[in-house]
Amino acid sequence: MRLAVRASRELPAQDALAELSATQEWAPLEEAEALVVLGGDGFMLHVLHQMLDCGRVLPAFGVNHGTVGFLMNKARSSRTIAERVAKAKRIAVAPLRMEARTNGGREYSYFAINEVSLLRETRETAKLEVLVNNKRRIAELVCDGVIVATPAGSTAYNLSANGPILPLGSNLLALTPLSPFRPRRWRGAILPDKSHVSFRVLEPEKRPVAVVADQKEVRDISEVRISIAREQQLTLLFDRNSSLEERIFAEQFQV
Repeated sequence: MRLAVRASRELPAQDALAELSATQEWAPLEEAEALVVLGGDGFMLHVLHQMLDCGRVLPAFGVNHGTVGFLMNKARSSRTIAERVAKAKRIAVAPLRMEARTNGGREYSYFAINEVSLLRETRETAKLEVLVNNKRRIAELVCDGVIVATPAGSTAYNLSANGPILPLGSNLLALTPLSPFRPRRWRGAILPDKSHVSFRVLEPEKRPVAVVADQKEVRDISEVRISIAREQQLTLLFDRNSSLEERIFAEQFQV
């Protein structure tokens, strides 16, 4: 299997690149069958987005040289990197497509592998109308913001906001409010991933709202539409004794 490599600029990843390059010959990205990513979760998301943007999407095997490494594999192994990639378990991950319109009428479209977050820009709480499949579900959600998370992203920002953990393959999305004030008792929803979720910003001049798709932000929005982009499916590779699916399952039993 011909492997390409991408490494973050941080010293641990650069040291790992030098060590692996002593025994592994790397292929150019356009000729490779899989991509080895050295770094942390943030760098993995960055690389995955680069592949989505350029249209050349390869199965990605991450090796953790960051902090959490939820999307990555352990750095040390008795097997070569080529052996690990060849024997790895494949996990399919479909990103979200976020389409936003600003108050000035500009349109933006970005992918999100973990989550799309709407966040208030000032001290004023956000006021949002929430629609699912073009049907109004909440006429006025007063909050600091709201998250739409994929199963892969349900253990990230979504979990820190007390959102549900979603197993991979569940075909679900998590809709999680941030500090909801009204409806006071609303704690979010779990939706089929075929759902189309929309938000309209109420009182946008007084209560401006930004939207963030993973690492890309659009400010002063008036409306956001979110849906699964199945045609942009990604493949993550994991050592068989430590898959992302198992990590998500195990996370639910952390005490």
